[in-house]
Amino acid sequence: MNDAPRSTRPNRRRLGRAAALLVALATTGSLAGGTALAAPTDPDRAGGGPTAPAPRDPMAAVAAMQPGWNLGNTLDAIPDETSWGNPLTTKALFDHIRSQGFRSVRIPVTWFPHQSDTAPYTIDPVWMKRVRQVVDWAMADGLYVEINVHHDSWKWIEYMSTDHDTTVARFNSTWQQIAAEFKDEPRKLLMESINEPQFNDATDARKSQYLNELNTSFHDIVRNSGGQNKDRLLVLPSLETNNAQNRLDDLTTTIHALHDRNLVATVHYYSWYPFSVNIAGGTNFDAKAQQDLTEGFTRVHDTLVAKGIPVYLGEYGLLTDTNSGWIERGEMLKYFEAVDYQARINGLTTALWDAYQVLNRATMQWRDPELVALVKASWTTRSGTASTDNLFVPKSGPIPAQTITLNTNGLFFAGLWHGDTPLIPYLDYTLAGDQLTLTSRALTRLAGDRAYGLNSTLQVRYSDGVPWPLNVRSFDKPTVTDATGTTTGLTVPTRFNGDLLATMEATYADGTNAGPAGWTPYQQFGYSFASDYTAGTTTLTSDFLTSLRDGAPVRLTFHYWTGATLTYQVTKSGTTVTGTAS
Repeated sequence: MNDAPRSTRPNRRRLGRAAALLVALATTGSLAGGTALAAPTDPDRAGGGPTAPAPRDPMAAVAAMQPGWNLGNTLDAIPDETSWGNPLTTKALFDHIRSQGFRSVRIPVTWFPHQSDTAPYTIDPVWMKRVRQVVDWAMADGLYVEINVHHDSWKWIEYMSTDHDTTVARFNSTWQQIAAEFKDEPRKLLMESINEPQFNDATDARKSQYLNELNTSFHDIVRNSGGQNKDRLLVLPSLETNNAQNRLDDLTTTIHALHDRNLVATVHYYSWYPFSVNIAGGTNFDAKAQQDLTEGFTRVHDTLVAKGIPVYLGEYGLLTDTNSGWIERGEMLKYFEAVDYQARINGLTTALWDAYQVLNRATMQWRDPELVALVKASWTTRSGTASTDNLFVPKSGPIPAQTITLNTNGLFFAGLWHGDTPLIPYLDYTLAGDQLTLTSRALTRLAGDRAYGLNSTLQVRYSDGVPWPLNVRSFDKPTVTDATGTTTGLTVPTRFNGDLLATMEATYADGTNAGPAGWTPYQQFGYSFASDYTAGTTTLTSDFLTSLRDGAPVRLTFHYWTGATLTYQVTKSGTTVTGTAS
C-alpha cells in the first residue's frame, strides 16, 4: 500500500491516506478488488511442483501462484528494512511461508531512499544486492515472487503533474536498473510497475493518462532488456489499484494496446471504508460491506478474468490491525471468510497483506492462529459463520435462552461443542432452520461463576471448514466517571463490566457532528478513541480533542455490543479538557 507510517503507532502505517480517499471511494467503488483460485488438493500440481518452471499459459501461471503472502513493511520500509519494526528477512522466513502452503510472495520494494535524487538516479548497489538476496531466497523455496516500485508512488511519482519530465526520467531509470539486474531470473519472478499509483493536482482523465504512460514505458523497458524479461509476467495496476469500473476499463485499454499475452492485472481490496476502519457506524460486516465486496469482485472478473486477463489481488485485508480489537472479532472473521470465497469463485489469486500483524517473524508463529486457519480453509472450501460470536448473559439473576442465526454458507450444521464435549440437542440447544437456540440450562452451566467477561467458548461445527467460535460472556451495564486531562489525551475511567465497546458518537449541543470526521457523528475507533479492557479506560485521543471547538460542550454516546449506551460530556478550554459523566 502507499500508506507509510504517519505516526509511530504501527497499526496506523497503512492509514495515512485512508481518510483522504473516502470521497473518491464513495463515488467510484472501494479500494480495489481481486482475489484467487483455490489451491488444489496437491498445492504444487498446478505449477508442476516447487522446482518446475512457471506454466507458459499466463492464466495457469497466475493460478499456480495461489495463495500468496506479502512481505510488508520490510523492503518497502523507509528508510531501511527494519525501520518499521520488522526484523531482517531471512531464508528461514520463506522456508516457513512455503511450509504453510503459500505459493507466492509479493516483496514490496521502496527504492528512493537508496537512489540518487538526480540523474542518472543510480540505485545503491548494496541495496540492489540485498533485494536480490531476498528474492533469491524466496525463489529457492520454489515460490513465485513479485517485486515492484512501492512507496516511491507517493514519494515522487505522485508529483508527475507538476514535474512530468523528471518523474518519467526517474521512473524509466529505476526500471532500467531493476530489469537489468533481474533479467536472468526464472519466469517465476514477476515485476509490478507501481504500487497503488496516484497523482496529485490532476483531473481523473489526466491521472489515467499518466498511469497509461508509466505502465507503457515500464512494459517497453522490461521487454527490451533481454534475458528472461522477453516473456516475463508483468503486472499492471489500475489507478489506486481500485476496482471501480472506470479504473478497470482504463487498465483494460492499456493492456489491449500493448498486445502482450504475458500481462497480469492487479487490484487491492481493503473492504468498504466505514467497516475497514470502524467509522460512520460501520461496526458490522453488514449488507453494504458485503455488497461492496461482491460487486467489486464481480466487476474484476467480468472485465478482466472473463476476457482472459489474469488478476493478482496484490493486497487484501483491513485498514486496521486485525489484533487491535477496533473491529469486532466475529465481524472481522466473517469478512475474511467472504473475501477469500469471493476471490475463489471469481478466479482471482490472492496475496494476504502482512505488515507484521499476521506472522511474528521473530518466532515464526502466527499471531492469530484462528484467523490463519480460517484463511487456509478458504483456499479450498467455505467455513460457516453466525450472526454473532458473543452470547452476553447477565451477571446476576436468571439467564434466558438465546437464539442466533447460523450462516451455513452452503454447509451443514454438525453440532455444538464445548471443548471435547458435544452439547446435547434439545437439552442444551435446539435448531429450527438456521435458528440455533441455546437453552437457559446450558447457558447457566457455561457461565459458571459469572465472572465479568469471557466465561467459556463454544464451537459451532459445520460439515466443512473451521468451526465458528461462540463466546459466553457475563456482563453488567458499563459505567464511566469524571476525568480531566489535556488536548494530548483524556483517559476516562471505565468499568466495562464484561461488555465491549462498539463505537462512539460525538455531537455538539446544536446537533452538528463533533470530531475530526465531521461528515459523521460516529468517530473512528482507534483514531478518535480507544478502549483498554485490562486497564479499565476509554481514551479520547489528541486527534479527536484538538479538533473540538473551544468552550463548546460535546455530547459523547458510547455504544456497546450488548446494546447498552452511555452518555458523557467533554469540554475543551484551551489545552485543558474536562469530562463529565451524565
